[in-house]
Amino acid sequence: MEAQGMKRKFGQPSNHPHKAPKLDSTASTGGKMTFAQKMMAKMGYKEGQGLGKEGEGIINPIEVKLRPQGAGVGTVKEKTEQYKEEQRRKAEARGEEYEGSSEEERKKRKERRKKIGGGGSGTSTPGKGRKKVKYRTAADVQAAAPGLEVPQRMLSSILDATGGERKLLSSAAGLMTPTGNELGTSEEEKIARRERLELEAFVESWHGLQEQKVYLEEHEGRLAIEAAQRKEELERLEKLVQSVESLSVLEPGTEGANTWSTTVEKLRTLQEAFKHEIDKYGLQEAAVGALHPLFKLQMDAWSPLEDPEHLVVDLQSVKILFGQGRDDLAVSHGIHDLHNPYSKARKAKSTSPYETMMYTLWLPKVRTAITNWSVLDRAPLEVLISAWRPLLPAFIYTNLMEQLLVPKLTTALESWDPRPRTHHHKPNPLKQAPPHTYLLPWLQYLPTQHSDPSASISLLSDVKRKLRRVLDTWDASFGLLPGLLDWRTVFPTADFDTMLLRHLLPRLALHLSAKLDIDPSDQDLTPLENIFIWSPYFTPTVMARLLIAEFFPKWLSTLHLWLTSPSASFGEIGEWLKWWPNQFPSPLRSHPDIQSEFNKGNTMVNSALDLLDNDQPLSLLPPPAAGPAKPVTMPTTRAPAAAATRKEDLEIDLRGAIEAWCADEDLSLIPLREAHPGNGLPLFRLTASASGKGGVIVYLKGDLVWAQKKSDRTTYEPVELGERLVERAEGR
Repeated sequence: MEAQGMKRKFGQPSNHPHKAPKLDSTASTGGKMTFAQKMMAKMGYKEGQGLGKEGEGIINPIEVKLRPQGAGVGTVKEKTEQYKEEQRRKAEARGEEYEGSSEEERKKRKERRKKIGGGGSGTSTPGKGRKKVKYRTAADVQAAAPGLEVPQRMLSSILDATGGERKLLSSAAGLMTPTGNELGTSEEEKIARRERLELEAFVESWHGLQEQKVYLEEHEGRLAIEAAQRKEELERLEKLVQSVESLSVLEPGTEGANTWSTTVEKLRTLQEAFKHEIDKYGLQEAAVGALHPLFKLQMDAWSPLEDPEHLVVDLQSVKILFGQGRDDLAVSHGIHDLHNPYSKARKAKSTSPYETMMYTLWLPKVRTAITNWSVLDRAPLEVLISAWRPLLPAFIYTNLMEQLLVPKLTTALESWDPRPRTHHHKPNPLKQAPPHTYLLPWLQYLPTQHSDPSASISLLSDVKRKLRRVLDTWDASFGLLPGLLDWRTVFPTADFDTMLLRHLLPRLALHLSAKLDIDPSDQDLTPLENIFIWSPYFTPTVMARLLIAEFFPKWLSTLHLWLTSPSASFGEIGEWLKWWPNQFPSPLRSHPDIQSEFNKGNTMVNSALDLLDNDQPLSLLPPPAAGPAKPVTMPTTRAPAAAATRKEDLEIDLRGAIEAWCADEDLSLIPLREAHPGNGLPLFRLTASASGKGGVIVYLKGDLVWAQKKSDRTTYEPVELGERLVERAEGR
């Protein structure tokens, strides 16, 4: 081969520089293994075997065979000897025979042609000679169209070419018997061809008819099944008609009319048999039509509070028939919240027959009972509502709560007056009954807005206002307010504690200031005991601040007066100082602020003894440093500055006081970012709505609040911070 490698013969192996050396030769290395051989030996390779775990890979390196320059694909045989050897080895491993050369492939094709019977040399000139005509025998025609009968006269013109000679059939006999007669004329060939085409057309038509037959048979089967279903449905409808006709609509009491129990039993049977077709056939209308006159008679004779569970068991057994079958009443009515009176109870435009019956017959009876009901007698009405609740449509239940129960409870709450009575008139039990006894049990039945303390217009909001008004006028000498601690679990802890600090603590401070006198000769501890009973309602720090403000200034003043009197007895004073800490409850006695105040008394006595030791008069004893008693509050806004003289400071202090009042009344003071057209003062919206809408427009001027008139929105008038302003803010 020349140096350029261009005259190498096609069959020679390639000397391409990328050809890998064989791995089974170690002569060039002097018998030693190369680095590559060592690495492959470590990985489990053995010479003479293929690569891979099972030796299924190649044995020799891949050979590369180059095509001559400018030659295309297929010009030369590109299978190398290495490739053929690998393919042959893999075929033998699979138990197959590999044809590795073109010569072997040609031999195989020649042998296959001999088996078929074609004979010849296997060579032909493409594009020359006539296309070979294929003929169908009578047997082929019969097999292609099973069930098709071919007349004998049709076979007389069929050309049989199954043998070595062609013949025109005259009968079915001797169909496959070869003869030496050949087809006579070309006219006979035309007739035979036409007959053959007609027969093939008959076969195709036969196939179409057979497919149509199969389709008709399947369609007939579907119609039979549908007819059976229709028949079954018709029988079911006949049974349904008989069941509905058995529900007599005659006037109760007449001959043949059903009673309540028999009608309910028939409705129960109807519901069980047709529970899935209630809406489809409108069975609710038929059921209500049969039950309505009997239900009216039952309601006329029913006393809801005496027999609250009357008819509940019967109606529960047929509630699916009336559309009340689901346990979740909110889901059955398609509403998001059962307790939300503003949500849509139904998507339908009108009420169902059952809802109409309950609204016109049941609700008026219960409305009359609740009107004459006392909130103190809770048990009968609670049993009534809990028993009938699963049977009531959502809008009827909401009407029952909103229009009947809540107003009744609100009226009782407004009449509550826990102050002790001094007259001898017969007391009103409703005025003296603590609200928690008849309000808290109803929270589980009330709509969400009435059981949510954060709602601005709700029953609990009214409770909060009533408690604030009672605490504002409560005298500590009355003792504890009954049921006050029970509301701690209802209201948020921060709101409840704030209410006590703002409304109760000032009353306790006033009681100490007005009722408590420190008299060593005849000490009355009643005012102090009236304060100590409120200790569970406040933290020890708050109670300590109250005593520091109202008790210890009086106590230190009395001690100073006693020490400076001519008849002072230091022995009695010492006993008196030891006696007082024991009168305090343990949490207060151990509080650091209380101990510090008692230590001030001991320091004053020691100062008096020092004066005596120095032969100085006791009149030189300095008085206590504590000033007058101060009210104890927990301010949330800045207190007004007594020395403020500027108009801006006064307006800011007034706004802070109004915001504190709004917080007590659950109102909001919202700046409108607008000014009064006349005086240019900023406008505010005073409202009870959480959305910031409604209410009344006000502005602040001097120490007054000016509110917009209802009749003339351009006019403002001064108003007081009281109930009328609260009602306007709430939109009442």
